[in-house]
Amino acid sequence: MIPSITVVNLSTIDLNLLHVLAVALEERSATRAARRLGVTQSAVSNALARARELLGDPLLVRDGRGMAPTPAAEELLPELAAAMGQLRSAIEHRRRFDPRTSTRELTLACADNSQIADVPPVAAALAREMPRGRLRVVSIDYLVASGGLSEGGVDAAIVLRRRDPGLRVTALYRDPAVGVVRRDHPMVGRRLLRRSVARLGFIDVHITLGRPGRGHALVEQAFRAQGLVRRIALVVPGFAAAAMAAAGSDLVACMPRRAAQALAAHLPVRIVELPVADLGHEMWLAWHERTHKDPAAACLRKVIVETLRAGGEATRPGLG
Repeated sequence: MIPSITVVNLSTIDLNLLHVLAVALEERSATRAARRLGVTQSAVSNALARARELLGDPLLVRDGRGMAPTPAAEELLPELAAAMGQLRSAIEHRRRFDPRTSTRELTLACADNSQIADVPPVAAALAREMPRGRLRVVSIDYLVASGGLSEGGVDAAIVLRRRDPGLRVTALYRDPAVGVVRRDHPMVGRRLLRRSVARLGFIDVHITLGRPGRGHALVEQAFRAQGLVRRIALVVPGFAAAAMAAAGSDLVACMPRRAAQALAAHLPVRIVELPVADLGHEMWLAWHERTHKDPAAACLRKVIVETLRAGGEATRPGLG
């Protein structure tokens, strides 16, 4: 007959009880254990009584002026000491976060304009700060589908300003909007003229879940405020796809200047000014309260802020 195995419910065990027991076994005296722990002798005696009940063994018995461990206690002591040491090491390791030796994976969510323009310098700077760490970049679609910054898995996001509960934000830079057309476009010079808007087709970019978002709304509002209406001929999920489509057609893509400059360095396109004034996006770094005190996530945020503010057109004071 196979003997039954009793499974211990750890949620019912007071870890402080095990710590007191380990110290008492090491000191072999309730008085010395109390002095070392900074508690009363009666508190140690009560803890020992509960430990005896939990483990079904006397553990420590009186021996002259001290106490002698039972065989079960002698067997238990090195295991308890090792467990307490591992727990202490884990806590101290977290408090002593060293970016030079950390192997943490940190996850940043951003749209493809930031993936194109911001991720390369951020990745290079983080590699210098955390040479053994790893940066994982995910899309805004992934951020939304996984429950946002509050659900875990994503440490920070580069986004338009958000005011969601539990989020902290700080300003990064302002990114003006520009037009992108093929280099030999027959109807567009250095600037997209007002009279050309009605005659041209435009490429629209729907970043999140294939739907128009805040960036789309800002562009539409700016054009309509000038009495201009864009004819949308193509909708794509990212700015890289928009630039590729513009390179092979007479369509015009509107996008942030930083992404446009990066794409123009590799594609047969050129940047043109739009017929609307002061059109641009304020980009922010957002993170959740749950990661605010995490030293590795704080290191990532520091690198992002220092790197992108240095290369941004304009900055604003950060918000805690």
